[in-house]
Amino acid sequence: MRVFRRRSALFFALGMIASVPARAHVKWFADYDLEARPRALAEVASTPFWMLIAISLLLLWFFCHLERTRVGGALLAAIDELSAAIRGRTEDLFRSVTAAFFISLWVAGGIILTPELRTELEFVPWLQAAIAAGMFWRATLPLSALGILFLFILGIVRYGAFHMMDYPIFLGAAAYLAAVGLQRSPFGTPLDLARWGASITLMWASVEKWAYPSWTFPLLRIHPTLDLGFEPSFFMTAAGVVEFALAFGLLWTPLVRRLAAIVLSGMFISAVFAFGKIDAIRQMMIVMILFVIAAENEPAPVRRPVLAPAYCCVALGGFILAYYGLHALMFRSLAS
Repeated sequence: MRVFRRRSALFFALGMIASVPARAHVKWFADYDLEARPRALAEVASTPFWMLIAISLLLLWFFCHLERTRVGGALLAAIDELSAAIRGRTEDLFRSVTAAFFISLWVAGGIILTPELRTELEFVPWLQAAIAAGMFWRATLPLSALGILFLFILGIVRYGAFHMMDYPIFLGAAAYLAAVGLQRSPFGTPLDLARWGASITLMWASVEKWAYPSWTFPLLRIHPTLDLGFEPSFFMTAAGVVEFALAFGLLWTPLVRRLAAIVLSGMFISAVFAFGKIDAIRQMMIVMILFVIAAENEPAPVRRPVLAPAYCCVALGGFILAYYGLHALMFRSLAS
C-alpha cells in the first residue's frame, strides 16, 4: 500500500506539470540562417509570453514549496524506488551510451557532433571510434574527454562559437568523463558537470525558439499534430517557456530537478515517434543525462521556495541578453 501511494503521488505530480511535447533540434531538419536578424525583443515580450512566464514561475514556486512537505518526501521516495536500478549503474550507463553515440557517428560519417555539423575530414570518424573505445577503461576516459573537446573546438572553427552555444551538453559530458577518470571534480560531483551542461544547452535552445520561431513553422506544417492545435507562433512561445522553466529546474533542489529531468526525458522521447529512430540516436546523449539526473539522490539543502522564481527570472534575463547581445556582436559586426 505504501508503494502504491508513493507511485500514485509521483504520477499525480507529473500529470500536473507535463506539457507540450519537445521536438528534435530544428537545425537538424529545417533550413536556418543564423546571420538573419532575430525577432525583436518587443515581439518576444508579448502578453502571452509574460502570462506563460508567470504560470511557470508559480508552478516552480509550488513544487519548491511541495518539496518541504511530507508529500514532497513521498515523491522523492517514489522516485528513489523507481530509479534504483539506474542509480546503481550511473557510470556504466553514461559510458555505454556515450560509446554507442560515437559509434553511431563513426558509422554515419561526415558528422562532427550533430547532424548539421558536417565535415569532410577523414580522421574525424576514426577519432569518434577512438572516443567510443576509450569508454571501456576508466583510465582512458580523460583521453575520450579530450577527443570530445577537440570535436567541439572543430565545430567552433567550422561553424562559429555562436552556433556551438547550442551544444554545451557535450562539454558537460566531457567534463563528467574527465572527472570520473581522474577521480576528482572541480566542484560538486561529476554528474553536476553534466547537469549544468544539459541545463545551459536547453535554456539557450529555449531563447532560440523565441528568437527564430519561423525556423520551426515548416516542421509544424509537415507534422500538424505537434502544435496541439495551437496557433504556431503561440505554440513556439509556450514551448520555449516550458523548456526554459524545466531546464532551470535541473539546477535546483532534488525534487525539482528530478521531476524536471523526468518530464524533459519524456518530452524528448516523444519526439522520436514524430521523427523516427534516427532521431533516437541523435537524442540519446541528452536523454541518458536526464535519466541519470532523475536517478541521482545526492542530498542538498532545500532552499526557500521564493528563491526559485527570483533566480529563474535572473537566468531568463541573462540568457535573453546573452543570446541577443552575442548575436549582435558576432554577426552585425561581420556585416558592417
